[in-house]
Amino acid sequence: MRNLSLWRHSSVSIPSSLRSEEGAFSAVAFDLELNATYVAHERCDADADVEIQIWRIAEGLQQELKDESVTIEPTLLTTFSTSASPASNPWASSSSSSTSRPSEIVSMRLLAETRALVLVTCAGDIAITEVDEPAPLVDVVGSVDAGIKAASWGPDDSLLVLVTGDNRLILMTSTFDVLQENPLQNSDFGEDAPIALGWGAKATQFHGSLGKAAAQAGLDLAAVGSSPDDDERPRISWRGDGAFFTVSALAPPSPDLPLRRRILRVYSREGALQSTAEPVAGLEHTLSWRPSGNLIASTQRFGSGPEADKLGLGKGRNGRHDVVFFERNGLRHGEFELREVREGVAVGQWEYKVREIGWSADSNIMSVWVERDKGDLVQLWTMGNYHWYLKQEIYATSGPSNVPGRFTSVIWHPENASEIILTTSSEVIQRTYVWDVFTSLSKPPADSGSVAVVDGANILLTPFRSQNVPPPMASHILTFTLPSPPSPAQAFIPRVPVPVHISFSPLKDFLAVLWESGYIEVWDLQTRLEPGRGPAMAPSQVWMGLANPDGAEIGALSLNYRQIVISASATAESLVSLAVLGSATDGGEHDVVSVIVILPSGTVAQRRRVRTPELHGRLIPAEEGIIWQSSSGEIFTASSTEDLFSPKSRFPEFCYHALHVSVVPDGVDTPSPLFVGFSSGGKLHVVDDEGSARTLTTNVNSFTVASEFLIYTTTAHYSHYAPLSTLASLLKLPATTDLPEWESRRVERGSRIVTAVPSNMALVLQMPRGNLETINPRPLVMKIVRADIDGGNYRKAFLSCRKHRIDLNVLVEHDQEAFLRRIPSFVEQVAEVDYINLFLTSVGQGSLPADLISRVCDGVRLELERRDLKKYVSSILTSHVMKKSADHEAALALLLRLRDSEPELVEDAVKYIIFLVDADSLFNTALGMYDFSLVLMIAQHAQKDPREYLPFLRELRALDHYYQRFRIDDHLRRYEKALTNLSLAGAERFDEAMAYVERHRLYDKALALWQATDRYESVLELYGEWLYERREFKEAAFVFRQAGKLSKAMVAHEKALDWQELFELALQTNTSKEDLESIGYSMADELSSKKRYSDAARVFLDYVKDVRRAVIALVQGNLFSEARRVIALHSCPELLEEIVHPGALESRAQITEDLNEMKEQLRKQVQRLRELHIRKVEEPDAFYGVEDADLHNVDVMTDVSMAPTAFTRYTVAPSTVSRATSKRSSRSKRKMERKIGSGRKGTVDEEEYLLKSVTKLVGRFTSTQADAVSLIPHLLQFTDEHRSEGLSLQDELAAFEKELRQAVEEIWQLPENNVDGRAGDGWAARMQEHEKKRQINPLEKVARPEVKKQDWNLKLPVHGGS
Repeated sequence: MRNLSLWRHSSVSIPSSLRSEEGAFSAVAFDLELNATYVAHERCDADADVEIQIWRIAEGLQQELKDESVTIEPTLLTTFSTSASPASNPWASSSSSSTSRPSEIVSMRLLAETRALVLVTCAGDIAITEVDEPAPLVDVVGSVDAGIKAASWGPDDSLLVLVTGDNRLILMTSTFDVLQENPLQNSDFGEDAPIALGWGAKATQFHGSLGKAAAQAGLDLAAVGSSPDDDERPRISWRGDGAFFTVSALAPPSPDLPLRRRILRVYSREGALQSTAEPVAGLEHTLSWRPSGNLIASTQRFGSGPEADKLGLGKGRNGRHDVVFFERNGLRHGEFELREVREGVAVGQWEYKVREIGWSADSNIMSVWVERDKGDLVQLWTMGNYHWYLKQEIYATSGPSNVPGRFTSVIWHPENASEIILTTSSEVIQRTYVWDVFTSLSKPPADSGSVAVVDGANILLTPFRSQNVPPPMASHILTFTLPSPPSPAQAFIPRVPVPVHISFSPLKDFLAVLWESGYIEVWDLQTRLEPGRGPAMAPSQVWMGLANPDGAEIGALSLNYRQIVISASATAESLVSLAVLGSATDGGEHDVVSVIVILPSGTVAQRRRVRTPELHGRLIPAEEGIIWQSSSGEIFTASSTEDLFSPKSRFPEFCYHALHVSVVPDGVDTPSPLFVGFSSGGKLHVVDDEGSARTLTTNVNSFTVASEFLIYTTTAHYSHYAPLSTLASLLKLPATTDLPEWESRRVERGSRIVTAVPSNMALVLQMPRGNLETINPRPLVMKIVRADIDGGNYRKAFLSCRKHRIDLNVLVEHDQEAFLRRIPSFVEQVAEVDYINLFLTSVGQGSLPADLISRVCDGVRLELERRDLKKYVSSILTSHVMKKSADHEAALALLLRLRDSEPELVEDAVKYIIFLVDADSLFNTALGMYDFSLVLMIAQHAQKDPREYLPFLRELRALDHYYQRFRIDDHLRRYEKALTNLSLAGAERFDEAMAYVERHRLYDKALALWQATDRYESVLELYGEWLYERREFKEAAFVFRQAGKLSKAMVAHEKALDWQELFELALQTNTSKEDLESIGYSMADELSSKKRYSDAARVFLDYVKDVRRAVIALVQGNLFSEARRVIALHSCPELLEEIVHPGALESRAQITEDLNEMKEQLRKQVQRLRELHIRKVEEPDAFYGVEDADLHNVDVMTDVSMAPTAFTRYTVAPSTVSRATSKRSSRSKRKMERKIGSGRKGTVDEEEYLLKSVTKLVGRFTSTQADAVSLIPHLLQFTDEHRSEGLSLQDELAAFEKELRQAVEEIWQLPENNVDGRAGDGWAARMQEHEKKRQINPLEKVARPEVKKQDWNLKLPVHGGS
């Protein structure tokens, strides 16, 4: 669906004073390094010698300087003379019917490596000239006495192939050393000769009943000849990779083969013959190997009758002329017919011939140089979907006195794929083409999605809104004809030239067609927008005329128009407004835009010209006004009152494909202009009228604008959908703002956008081969769906979502409150039962909130019940089932209501709900409604086995009412409801009920059911026993007390160590003194075992009256003050020396032991931390295990959940490595956490473990200090031994406190970061550096502990008594 559009047309002429009028340009060479072109100009002097001038044209014909384009005049490089082709050569007296003299230069090539221009002449000379020399001279480095018929350099300039006048093939190097020299004519097939097995031969293949005899007869080589237009010269063409080349040459007649014929031979780059093409009658001299390598192109003449048989043409109708293709193995591979000949022309009276054919550098465009009696032309052909399209024609300018224009050479640029260079006798022409898609940009509801494809004089039209016709077919073919009678300027044209550009109107269904001469036709397409029968289009011409009425008409090329745009700013009184871009008639330095306003009557209301600031610009299709882009990317707008352009904005670079749209940015009410451009380098630019620009991507290959989205495809095979409003807002932000992630989807490899049809939510893509694919991207679909929802058109929105598999939740989610208000309208529009069921199912299974789902289902259900309960019974059932949570009972209750009045309807409804809900679940729900008839109905329609449910139902029927319901609820595991029914089944069921409560732990429900009965205390007792078994003794004691079970409550209090409550109940129950003492001893011992020494002493004193045991308990708890108070209170001084004094010394010894243990731990850990700090600072890579020889057997990257830094240089590598996956069970995770927290020596977790250990040590010392505070005053008051121990304990505490403070200060001092954190360049180094950065300093993880200062150092006299 792509077309070729002309972008640049430039020409350079050599001043007549510097060249001869009789001469002509004959050859072209390219300097890719300096972007220069070399052309050779030839003329014959009086001595029949040929004078050759070499001219250099810099900067590709033009050099753009700032705001103006300056034409660069060619400079003469050198001049030399050579002899004309020797008359002794057998090919010199050619019988060619060419209308022009053959060029003396066979080949001209600039060798980039040596900067030498090499010329090969027909006379046999090989000459070189150094182009970088100030005054270069021509040096003939070698000659071929027999002359040279053809020459061609390989693509890499390393090899040169020559065909000499005596029909020899010479292969030379770039230094002109001969590698191979062989005869050109060879009867061998070549190294790739096929092996005939019989079954693959043509004679054995199926050809139909008529063709079988011909296939078996074979080809008569005596009847194979060449075209009379053959110029008898050989041709050489290289494959694009330089591995092979092909030679086309005439085979001389022989007694057995009286006709001369063309033979194609394929050679390797070593000069070895590979294959010979199959004989083709009427094969001509043209030859070109497609650079991609799959096809070798030539031409073939056909004819019928004696004259054609005499010449040996191909069998076919007179006038048929084909471009034929060959494979490398010599076999034919398709063809297509040229379009130059009128029907019925006699053989030899064709009035034209094909001079040469060629390929663009990317193999996408084939040029056919046609030499006609009335003037030359070059046709540009492209292929899509196995069809060849004639896209453009280039006519040679006529000379003075209407002398037919002639081209002297046609060559494609070797790097710029769409640039072609043509030479005439007096000028060098450069034309650059680009790929373009002629598509309609009209907006809904009139968007037709029409696309126009140029194919010669035909325009193939397809409106993709109503039809999707694959190319090369089309919905309508618009064929142009010459006006009758033709004007004198048109008399020599056998057919209508190919249009140069096409434009669709953005407002009306109009099409404007432009020819290069300025001739314009405007058509009203009358496109049918909706699918249906009848023609898709009925075009009618509404206007025809010239862009420049003072210039020539169609066919005369004095003007150079290349683009037409139908403006969107036409007035209500006008029919259409056109803007036509062309080159100035005087060949100046500016382009001209002709503005034409046409009235409905067909008359021109306004015609004016606006001069552009420079050449080679492009009109931008705009929603308002006329916008032009310069070759540097600057954007101008045309004034509506004055004939001038004013600057508007600027692209970062020239964008051939550009669009102008009006966008309303997010949060703004007024629209603003936005320009979108696609550069030749694959960059997609967006700019606004303030000059802000952003580059969205650098790998785009096509784009369009539709449904307020910028849609573009990339070479990564994705299509992206960027909201225009977001882009407009993005341009207001700083350029460093990251681009958002727009919605995208995968597309087929190499896909390009053809057009978008917003009304159909469709995007049409074309694959590289040419076939089409229509997709419905989610953003386009959602745009239309949301618009339909906002407009209340729920049916259209629903059908769109259903067709394109969009979640139907969007109907609710887009505007929840509006949908709930419009539920009656929704049900009215979407009235089909199946559609409503689909909607409710989607909503119920969607991600909407549960309360919203229930509101939607209830709202739809109420509306359906109001309209027709019987019709929508299945939808009503669906609404019950899809609620959150599902109301199966309500659905079955509806069936019960309709069971008697509508039995057939209920039967269908039961089948439907069984389909909707699991049959077993539905059976249980019906059973839970205690309706056995409903249960049987569900079971029968669910096709359940009666042996499974009938015995159970019979058993239930035989039970009492409440016990029956109990059994049903118990079967359905509705335990609380079952207990309720069991409680109503009678007092005789109480024991069973209690067992049921205990089995299912329904204590709360049982307490509620029996609260006001005489069985309540029994339930409480059962509950208390359950709590006691769960070891919840405090709660069990409370329940037992409520139940009046005080003995059980006392046992529970004793287990809970609630000694106050225990002795309260013991006294209330008048427990005997002996039992009370027994309880006291038992409770006190339990309290002491739990280190509740104060409570134990209280029990000994209050309830056992045992002072000695009380003092012992207090001394064990280090409560010396309380112990001395109790001794004094009860007048037991003997206990002081017997219990308190030894106890104080034991406590002092314990503190000393704890201090020594803490001191040893502290010193070991501080020393280890010092070592770790030193190693981590001095050897960070070794510490973290980077490039360590000890770790070569440890694959730390196989498990992504374990960081590489889990190993250090101090870790021993295991012999085998676990290859476990990254998924870990909870058990293994806990095990890993224990490993990390264990602080195993040699791991990076060791430092954190040591810091936590020191923190715990500080807390332990704080507790020890508290014990010392309560002990030291008593030690100082007892005996001399006690005083001595007290003083030494003070010293020990002071010394350890000092040491501990210093250690904490040293450990928690952050070291200076002197480690070089630069990572290496390798992947492993970067990963390990990342892991090191990920490690947090353990000093930041573990807070620094505070060593508290306690006042235990008492300054007392060292003498005194106890």
